[in-house]
Amino acid sequence: MGIRLPSVVQAKKILKLQSLLSRNRAEVPKGHFAVYVGEVEKKRYVVPTSYLNHPSFRSLLCQAEEEFGFNHPMGGLTIPCKEHAFLDLASRLQAS
Repeated sequence: MGIRLPSVVQAKKILKLQSLLSRNRAEVPKGHFAVYVGEVEKKRYVVPTSYLNHPSFRSLLCQAEEEFGFNHPMGGLTIPCKEHAFLDLASRLQAS
């Protein structure tokens, strides 16, 4: 019998692992893209392109466009939200 982790914790571990696997900034696995998340300190996550099909993720992209336009100073897509909110969304998208 194992202990089940909450879905947010699982999503964080999976996204962190994906980020560690693609340490090289230019290296992103096929079918994924890099995003930088956070309000002050930005953390890099590598997420599946399938997230682009979800309205919730598209809403985050609209917020990013309003704040940064198409100039993303980190070199990748910057999403201006709290990290825990992004991880919550990622866990819900992963479950669907």
